[in-house]
Amino acid sequence: MGKQSERGRQEGKRRSLTADESTTPNLLRPSSPPLKNHHLQPSFLLVSQEAPSFVHKRSPFLRSRSQTLIFFLPGMANPTPPTVLLLLLSFSCISTAQQSCSGDSFSQNRFFSLCNTLPQLSANLHWTYHPSNATVDVAYRAAQASNGWIAWALNPSGTGMDGAQTIFAFHDSNNVMTTVTYPITFSNTTVKNSSLSFKVYTMDAEFSSNSMTIYATIELPGNKTRVNHVWQASTSFSNGMPNGHATTGPNVQSTATLDLLSGESSSAGNSRLHRKNRHGVLNAVSWGVLMPIGAIIARYMRVFKSADPAWFYLHVACQCSAYVVGVAGWGTGLKLGSDSKGVTYHSHRNIGITLFTLATLQVFALLLRPQKDHKFRFYWNIYHHIIGYTVIVLSVVNIFKGFDILDPDNKWKHAYIGIIATLGALPCYLRLSLGA
Repeated sequence: MGKQSERGRQEGKRRSLTADESTTPNLLRPSSPPLKNHHLQPSFLLVSQEAPSFVHKRSPFLRSRSQTLIFFLPGMANPTPPTVLLLLLSFSCISTAQQSCSGDSFSQNRFFSLCNTLPQLSANLHWTYHPSNATVDVAYRAAQASNGWIAWALNPSGTGMDGAQTIFAFHDSNNVMTTVTYPITFSNTTVKNSSLSFKVYTMDAEFSSNSMTIYATIELPGNKTRVNHVWQASTSFSNGMPNGHATTGPNVQSTATLDLLSGESSSAGNSRLHRKNRHGVLNAVSWGVLMPIGAIIARYMRVFKSADPAWFYLHVACQCSAYVVGVAGWGTGLKLGSDSKGVTYHSHRNIGITLFTLATLQVFALLLRPQKDHKFRFYWNIYHHIIGYTVIVLSVVNIFKGFDILDPDNKWKHAYIGIIATLGALPCYLRLSLGA
């Protein structure tokens, strides 16, 4: 009996302990044994990220959030708060960059179906296309100070400024935002309130937080959904009206072709910039590098008797190559000029024409080169040297004028300065070494 009662008391105690464990809160209960190699177990962090811009604003994708799973590699099983914060900030920056236009909000609860972040002048374009009546509601927003103006235009006849049917917005003399319309042509760029080639049903503007916005409902010319548009900004005025803008950099690249249905955009400014860069590279290599090298060969290689007549053929090959490449560069310059009516870089153009003329005379002078013992050889040498050195000097001057027009990264200008400095130092070294 004693043993049975003892066993009963022990079983009761075990049941009591089991009941106590079942009622103990989870946080107070002993934790389960750790996993083996727990430091190699990957960790995950689920982050919500906004949908990217350039999509239809009515799409369900914009109303929901996409979830991104961040995977921590082994050794990062317990990421520190700074690590998590850094990752969250990175995703936040990505999301912000993607939503540069879709995050815009407008007064009077205006809403637009599509938007596009424009590549120049810190501007966004929002629109809603109405196929039933061939109209489009537009909101063009650009960063601008209160003393400046902005403009947006459709160009039914081209891809640039000439023929652009433009809407301007700026503060008038009473410091009230106002809008005017004017069809820009290269023959007349003086802005005055004039009718456009298509109907403008509504139009107004506002200024807020160092940004100006143009609102307009316009007739879509020919109900074409693929349009050429131009946008602009400046602080230049004449008689209270917008007047002129910068003729370099983003202000001459702010044009594109836009599909109003898909929102896809192709920048005409980028194509033009590529042609400008091609023009600059061809001329820098030809007139600015090959031509001086050819002159150095003729001046310092001929002192070696063993190099005769090799130096002459190298000189001719180098100069003729420079001329051929230079003709290609000059041709691209002519094409750029014909496509840029109303925008003329007078000094760059005039030096280029003079340079090409002298270089052509220099090449053809090769056909009239007298023999060494001819009585006119002395005068031919004078002519040849004067024209040759003049071409080199004009080439370098015009290349730097081209740098000012293109306004590329400083590294390109510094690289060319290094090349010219080397080509200038080489004759000095050869003169000291050879006594030539």
